[in-house]
This record gives sequence, C-alpha cells and structure tokens, in this order.
Amino acid sequence: MYITSHGILLRKDNTLFFVKEDIKQQIPIHAISEINCHGKVTVKSGAASFLMKEGIVVNFFNKYGFYEGSLYPKIKLNSGLVVVKQSEHYLNHDKRIYIANEFVEGIKHNVLKTLKYYSKKGKELDEYIDNIEKEEIKGDISQIMSSEGRIWNNFYQSFNIILRKFNFIKREIRPPTDEINSLLSFGNSLLYTTVLSELYQTYLHPSVSFLHEPSERRFSLSLDIADIFKPIIVDRTIFKLVNNNMINKKHFSKDVGVLLNDAGKQIFISEYQKKLETTIKHPTLNKKVSYKYLIRLEGYKLIKHILNDQPYESFRMWW
Repeated sequence: MYITSHGILLRKDNTLFFVKEDIKQQIPIHAISEINCHGKVTVKSGAASFLMKEGIVVNFFNKYGFYEGSLYPKIKLNSGLVVVKQSEHYLNHDKRIYIANEFVEGIKHNVLKTLKYYSKKGKELDEYIDNIEKEEIKGDISQIMSSEGRIWNNFYQSFNIILRKFNFIKREIRPPTDEINSLLSFGNSLLYTTVLSELYQTYLHPSVSFLHEPSERRFSLSLDIADIFKPIIVDRTIFKLVNNNMINKKHFSKDVGVLLNDAGKQIFISEYQKKLETTIKHPTLNKKVSYKYLIRLEGYKLIKHILNDQPYESFRMWW
C-alpha cells in the first residue's frame, strides 16, 4: 500500500484506518505486506502495535522521495545458524568475493539484456554494449565495485539514446539535478524498500552485506540485491513512463534540486507496482512468479549458498 497524502494511521478494535481530514478509510490489513508512506503520516501506538503483530513493514520517505526509515516488526523468521553463516561469508575474503562477484555479474547481464532489447528496436547502442561486455569482473571488493561503477556509467550514458525526451548528463543523487535523476532516485528508493520487505520474509539479516559495506544507518544487503533488479524494474519503468509521455515536465517541481510532484509520484508508483506484479514462467519452478517474488527467491538462493546446499548464481533475465 502506498500513502501519498498526509494523515493518520489508527486502530479501532481489530481494524486499521487511514484518516485524512474528515475521511476515514479502512485498510484491508490481511491483503497487504507493507505500507509506504510518502506523505506526512502519523502512526498511532495502537496502529503500530497492530502492524507489528501482523508482520507488516511500514516505510517512510521524505518529501524529496528519499527513504528515511522503517517501522520494522521483530524478526519472525529467526535462524541463528543462517545469521552466523551469513556473517562468516562476509568475514571470509574468498567467500565474500564470490558472492560480490555474482552480484555484479547479475547486474552486468541484466543491463546488457535491457540494452539489447532497445538495440533491437533500432537504438544505436552498440558502443555501450561493447564496453559493458568487455568489462571483466575480478579482483578484490574495491575492484569489483569499480567494475560495477563502469557498468552503470555506460548504462546511464545510453539513456539519452533510449529516452525520447529529457537530457541526462550524469548520475547525481543528493539532490537530483534533472528529471531523469529524480526518477532514478525515486525508483531506487522504492526498490530498496521492496527488497527490504522481501528479505524480511527470509532468514537473512538485511544488515550483513557482501558488495556494499555493512553500515549502521542502512540495510546494506537490500542495496546489494536491489542493484541486480534495477535495470529490469526501475529503469524499464522509467523508459516506459518517459517514452509514452506518461511523465513530462508538469510532473516535476524545483525545490532542492528537481523532484517529482505528488501527481508524478502517483503515476510512478502505479507503474512500479504493475511491474512488480508482472509474472513470468520460472524455468526451475515451472510456474509463473511475479517480479516481486523473484526478489524473495534471490534471498532463498543466498541462504542455500551460505548453508552449502547449492552454489549461488545471481538472478539473470532469461526472457
């Protein structure tokens, strides 16, 4: 559930409500797994207790669309063995390198898949495809991250060819200096919290990461996994919104940088949610799964790897 207006979350008996001015809206708590607050939302203590009991994560974003924090339930899937093994794989140089390398191989593959898709549509992208294909992912963590940086840099340079409008010079985050940077920052924040919510459904600890360094102020494993899915979920959403004129100049405002306004956020969120709900037949499971569930499967694969059940191979688009 996405809340883009100001209001109050409160509980009455065993029902959750969102109150905005004089309107009280009932929230189907058993039909949601997370709540994302993009407006100023007050969570009453009764509502907070109810949400934690139901295992629902509440994510908060500031007015610029940046993630600020979460109301996170106590861990319901708790395995000391998994956390110990996860930490062991971070502390062991070779084990960490293997996983970090796999993350970036997944990013490289999915970026190339996206570029080749638009190349088939007549976009002149051979230069960027060649540069990324030549990128060798090896060495220590800093070298692997440098390779990742070059992959993203080439990908971002291709945006002006893929996109039909808006000029994009380079990636700038705080604050976003143009419309595409604004869309990227907003989309990446959404994906980060989606990954966090999916990790909550596994035994993994979201603070113990392998590519990004663990940090006191962020769930860095969410960053690791989100990067694999950005080309498929965030960037493809942006390309669709811009090229189909669903997002244009009127959906941005200038404050500290260039930011999506409320109408723009609602359009982006709607398309982002559609992308998460898109299904594809899984070659191993032999059934249709959503893009969102693919993220959770990534967590399951990591668990199998750190428990020595099955070597980890990062997600790679097969369609």
